[in-house]
Amino acid sequence: MRFDVITLFPELFGPFLASGVTRRAYANGQVEVHLWNPRDHADGNYRRVDDRPFGGGPGMVMMAEPLARCLSAIRAQRAEPEGRQVPLVLFSPIGQPLNHAAVERWSASEGAVLLCGRYEGIDQRFIDAHVDLQMSLGDFVLSGGEIAAMALLDAVARLQPGVLNDEGSHQLDSFNPALDGLLDCPHYTRPEEWAGQQVPAALMSGHHAQIERWRRDQRLAITARHRPDLIDAARREGRLGPLDEATLAKLV
Repeated sequence: MRFDVITLFPELFGPFLASGVTRRAYANGQVEVHLWNPRDHADGNYRRVDDRPFGGGPGMVMMAEPLARCLSAIRAQRAEPEGRQVPLVLFSPIGQPLNHAAVERWSASEGAVLLCGRYEGIDQRFIDAHVDLQMSLGDFVLSGGEIAAMALLDAVARLQPGVLNDEGSHQLDSFNPALDGLLDCPHYTRPEEWAGQQVPAALMSGHHAQIERWRRDQRLAITARHRPDLIDAARREGRLGPLDEATLAKLV
């Protein structure tokens, strides 16, 4: 898959693409990332990409024309068949929240063009003409879309085969359908005692069924405490069994 990122700060992506376990996905081409600076498609000696907003107000607005030229160059390089162009995604506070289900869909896709906004925003005429989907990380505002783009790229890259050391480890992540959409359980490692605290006895038992039941109960308890909406969703979908309901009943 290929992601083309439109950003005024392509240098931010260098360390990100070369660090951590997900670098394997970028290095071996499982996830191609191409960086595009709209300044390269702007006019004048200063390569201006922003201007003051009509109607007044603070800040600056990204201009439509440099973005349109940049997008045209991307489409030409991708050489996509008519009607099969990948979507242009804008990271924006009004966008759909990114979640695990969306990440799974993106991880099996052909990619997208990711637009990282800056300043007060982007000329609405460009959005109306070219943006297919708006996406958000949550109810807060960032100084630009680059961090949001990196979040999507990282989440997609780690789901690619061979990227994680353990092929099945992402199936035990929070929100994964393999865990019925629940949050993950606590984890422990050596030493067996630290600062007067012992590793839970169930994890030391060597009894696999007991260990899995302990982990399930912990996931249920943590999810009920922090994200009861996920418990409701799992119950509606018939993902909770009698033992799960018994565990939840004890928490009330």
